Amino acid sequence: MSEEERSTGGGRLLTGVAWAVLLLGLWLWGKDLTDGDFGVPVLGDVSRAGGLVDGRPLPAAHEPLSGESKPQRIEIERLGVAAPVVERGLDRDGAIDPPPLSAADTVGWYADGPVPGAEGASLLVGHVDTESEKAVFYGLSTMKPGTVVKVTRADGTVAEFTVEEVDVVQRGDFDAKKVYGARSKGRAELRIITCGGTFDRAERAYTANVVVSAYLTGSQRE
Repeated sequence: MSEEERSTGGGRLLTGVAWAVLLLGLWLWGKDLTDGDFGVPVLGDVSRAGGLVDGRPLPAAHEPLSGESKPQRIEIERLGVAAPVVERGLDRDGAIDPPPLSAADTVGWYADGPVPGAEGASLLVGHVDTESEKAVFYGLSTMKPGTVVKVTRADGTVAEFTVEEVDVVQRGDFDAKKVYGARSKGRAELRIITCGGTFDRAERAYTANVVVSAYLTGSQRE
């Protein structure tokens, strides 16, 4: 994040917020900013699918997709999200470098991790808001098990994921292996992450992360 993005304006507080990500045994911390003026939706307790949605079982897992085709776009119809996906790496502090605030409607994919649709847990991150408006993952904490997430890949394949769990993970209770490790061996999984909880003005940071866990349940061609 640039020094300009870190500056305060009109008394607003800009903050670095932990993404708390474990990949290949490494703790990685990303950054966000907000002062909480928008009343970010808070899920509260963990919402678990338990294998059922409205009394019906979640769909069976689809076999992981072949190839290493990179993600280009994510769509979550329920939230009105249709956003480009860009590759992100680590910044000079060893943290996942999220999209800049000037591109707050863009989603970052951690490119050293699995490709969405491939076996393992792929990681997507995005801002919840900026100093002046809502951002791409503002409504993420309101998602429910059974919600469909579509990721379009460079080869024209649309990987379709079904949400199985939505967690609000308090910073003090964060268990990286449990949250970000693959839930089931052999599956293609997706983690979608943004800030959540409440805004702590003393620490100038959110108190939690919203973590949406989904798994591959289908694919189609554009």
